[in-house]
Amino acid sequence: MSRVLVIGGTLFIGRALVDQLLERGDEVVIMHRGKQTPFGSRVTEIRCDRNDVAAVRAALKGNRFDVVYDNVYDWERGTTADQVSAAAVAAADGLRRYVFTSSVAVYGEGGEYDEQVPLVPSDYPNPYSAHKADSERALFALHRQQGVPVTTLRPAFVYGPHNALDREAFFWDRIRAGRPIIIPEDGLGTMQWVHVRDVARAAVLAATHDVAVGHAYNLASYPPITQIEFVQLLARVAGEGAHLVHVPREQIQRAGGALFAPPFYFGVYLDVPPITARPDRARSELGLELTPLEDGLHETYRWYEQQHRPHPDFSWEDRLLAAVR
Repeated sequence: MSRVLVIGGTLFIGRALVDQLLERGDEVVIMHRGKQTPFGSRVTEIRCDRNDVAAVRAALKGNRFDVVYDNVYDWERGTTADQVSAAAVAAADGLRRYVFTSSVAVYGEGGEYDEQVPLVPSDYPNPYSAHKADSERALFALHRQQGVPVTTLRPAFVYGPHNALDREAFFWDRIRAGRPIIIPEDGLGTMQWVHVRDVARAAVLAATHDVAVGHAYNLASYPPITQIEFVQLLARVAGEGAHLVHVPREQIQRAGGALFAPPFYFGVYLDVPPITARPDRARSELGLELTPLEDGLHETYRWYEQQHRPHPDFSWEDRLLAAVR
């Protein structure tokens, strides 16, 4: 049994990870800002804002962990390399592994990328990409200079039960209602996905395989799937048809359509320049076989059907579609 700290363990990736850690019999401590967890008395809680470096240092002083799993990014304020490395240093005493959840966004658009290519620079226009890349550089510097046993994970778009971002469910809401699905441009932009349970599995494997120390691992379905293929797959999983309406991206944006704030037109932050990552290292070094996308979406759809979701407001889409027609 290991004593582990999960920084952010109540939502999507963290929740899936804590489930697996508890099943393994680990002693789990969760650091978070919330008032409760889904796990009750099975976990110990540290209530702390991970972006508050002084508070994190104070909270971790005198604590010893075998493994730290760092899953949190603050989408409103950002989470910087200094904030990430401060947690790693504070927990370093006796630490067997620091597993950091990064993203394939650390690569520039395009691909195909393996884990050896340079990451985007600190002045990259996307702050999320820059923060994740800077955090990885800082952590690997700690590994080289101070021996902190770091591993980083680079997942593509993550899907699965309890997804807090309106992604799979965004499309199922519209498919089940028989509504047109807006497809930006030709819909041939590619995407890669990874099931949330596989991200959690990768984190556990990275903490238990010595080969993982000092390495990064891409986690992404391969080959990529186009936007059209993804929507059609979601419809097939739901047992429905999909009515696709192609709309020029410029017209969508002119009408107010957005990536990370309403009104969404293609889920949350999904219509972005493609990044293609090769997942070979996770398979060869960690023995990780990813869940086939269609199988994982069937499981996710069963969870989705059990949810009581508010009825979406389609008024903006109706105005856009009317203008297109």
